[in-house]
Amino acid sequence: MSEPAENPSEPKGRGAPWTEERGTSDEGRERSEEGMGRRVGPRRREEDTVAVEGVTRTFGSGRTATRALRGVSFAVQSGQLVALRGRSGSGKTTLLNIVGGLDRPDSGRVRVGDSDVTAMSDQERLRLRRTSVAFIFQSFGLIPILSAAENVGVPLRIAGLAPKKREERVRLMLDIVGLGEHARQRPGELSGGQQQRVAIARALAGSPQLLLADEPTGQLDSETAKQIMRLLRTVVQSEGVTALVATHDPNLINIADSVLELEDGKIKTP
Repeated sequence: MSEPAENPSEPKGRGAPWTEERGTSDEGRERSEEGMGRRVGPRRREEDTVAVEGVTRTFGSGRTATRALRGVSFAVQSGQLVALRGRSGSGKTTLLNIVGGLDRPDSGRVRVGDSDVTAMSDQERLRLRRTSVAFIFQSFGLIPILSAAENVGVPLRIAGLAPKKREERVRLMLDIVGLGEHARQRPGELSGGQQQRVAIARALAGSPQLLLADEPTGQLDSETAKQIMRLLRTVVQSEGVTALVATHDPNLINIADSVLELEDGKIKTP
């Protein structure tokens, strides 16, 4: 289901900035760490798109509590394709949801670009997902009654883009993923690989800063999965987007710029 359209007159703020006052600047961190003789959490760099620091998340309480994330810290540089791997239940989906503002951590901090996601209101996080962060899921998430072109155009309609510009952008994105000739077909008329291509085109249509993908090849056969992997690699480079991809697929891991491994809710160190 698509998110409701926001008021176009509403200010486009992105939440509280990641400021030195919060103790997260390079200079402030270097001063604090110098006295301790150690580094605490990821150091913020201007070229980082994502910085996650000390994030925890527990579901339930008491004896039945599940600690999904236990002090996760890492940074992702701009323009990188980073694979997030780990067994089922290791916390990958929870982490992606927190980075993308779909969920809140119990503690810790997440920055996307110059915005502190954990300090945002619900409305600000909704706006973040419309302007800066896009998701790709293994279930594709396409609207069955809409054509491929209409599905790709959904986020652009929500953003209020003029029809002519919207059509141009949709056409460009479908061409990039190799589906220009399938623009009028509905999801049920497309193969699984083609549906995932449409989902990728839709995710990138609004020129997001960050792409979050949760097992994007999980429902595809091995050959189609390889094609989707190569496509992800290509569009990350051509669109200048940063991507964090949760996956079990060793082929996708092999083409990533770097790999983060989650184990029992923590980033595994070499």
